[in-house]
Amino acid sequence: MKLLRLLLFCPLLILAQTPNTSYLTPEIQLGKTLEANDGFPNTQLQKSFFLSWGNYNNHRDQEWVYRLNQPKTGVTLGLIDFGNREAIGTGLSAMTFIDFSLNKSKKLRLKMGLGASYFNKQYDSIYNPMNRAISTNFTWSFNSFLYYHIHQSENIDYNLGLGYYHHSNGHTKLPNQGLNSLLVSFSADIRWQPINHTEEPIINDFKKNSYRYFSSAFGLGLNTLSNKFNNTKNVYNLTLSYGKVINRTFKFGFGAYYRFYEHYYDYIKNEETLILEEYTQFKDNPYGYATNIGLLGKGELLLNHFGLEFQIGLNIYKPFYAIDWKLNQGYTYERPTEDGPVTVEVLGELDWYYEVKRAISSKMGINYYFIGTDKTPKHNFFIGAHINANLGQADFTEFSAGYVYSFHFRK
Repeated sequence: MKLLRLLLFCPLLILAQTPNTSYLTPEIQLGKTLEANDGFPNTQLQKSFFLSWGNYNNHRDQEWVYRLNQPKTGVTLGLIDFGNREAIGTGLSAMTFIDFSLNKSKKLRLKMGLGASYFNKQYDSIYNPMNRAISTNFTWSFNSFLYYHIHQSENIDYNLGLGYYHHSNGHTKLPNQGLNSLLVSFSADIRWQPINHTEEPIINDFKKNSYRYFSSAFGLGLNTLSNKFNNTKNVYNLTLSYGKVINRTFKFGFGAYYRFYEHYYDYIKNEETLILEEYTQFKDNPYGYATNIGLLGKGELLLNHFGLEFQIGLNIYKPFYAIDWKLNQGYTYERPTEDGPVTVEVLGELDWYYEVKRAISSKMGINYYFIGTDKTPKHNFFIGAHINANLGQADFTEFSAGYVYSFHFRK
């Protein structure tokens, strides 16, 4: 619930930053819900209706608008029928979006959204065992669509679209195979008033500029360990980074992170099966073996009060992930005996794919800056919501707070 409220609040703040030409977009999406696991329930045509409220930003006198060729921004609310109401159910989605033009005529556009969804059906080991895609009411949501304006009238732009939709709970409960859909759409951008082609946009001819920054952030994450240890515990994350902001819009940096996983620590302290059988040395330093240290590189689009952040990392030290992998990549089966069936657990193997996923981390999310970055403040504070992953597979959901010190301002 907290995640949904935060992600609902963010797009409303984006729209409220300055007055702009607004529009309303009703949209119908049709497509296919992809199979998330073996034996996944059969699905019919996926049907969705979305309603977006956005801004053209063509009269916003801020540098990020100028540098990004006047992208559209806004919020989308939608109702989704995944094609099987008994097993997968329906979803309510709320997302913030940014919409970029890909050519000079602005007829071809790329629209990306990030937010949250509510599901009325989830995995249940007894009543709904084959839907291993979704096991929580609330999930993260992400979509990416290509749109083409097929016709434009005085007040309405008609569009055809092709895109992808993804839902995941951020590893806060298992199973979490995630739900993916491929979709086509038909939409219409309805303006309150006709576009005045004779009126010049109020956009300054900004000069090139840059500055350096140092940033620190503390994050509180939530994750689960495995199907057997399927309760939510904390992940504590400290991140330090240094980098450069170009034209008050494009933020690049590198740094390091330190993480501590409560699930890892408790598994060691409680001397669970793999600790006693294979990793007895972990008992000598539970705290140390429950930590993760790595290096990172990141990029962020600064939209005044908001930043869309992506991070790629290299795990230098994450010893417990071997146990994590064995628990989650294995399987169980029933073996008949004279005394009745016995459950046999087969652990996952530490193969080449394990080595790749152990080494590479990623992070994606949204930040809110208390002072607009267009003002280039020397001191700034931010809060954020992110999903962290091991090579694209969700690791933990994180809420963070941080500080940015900026210096060496140059034009």
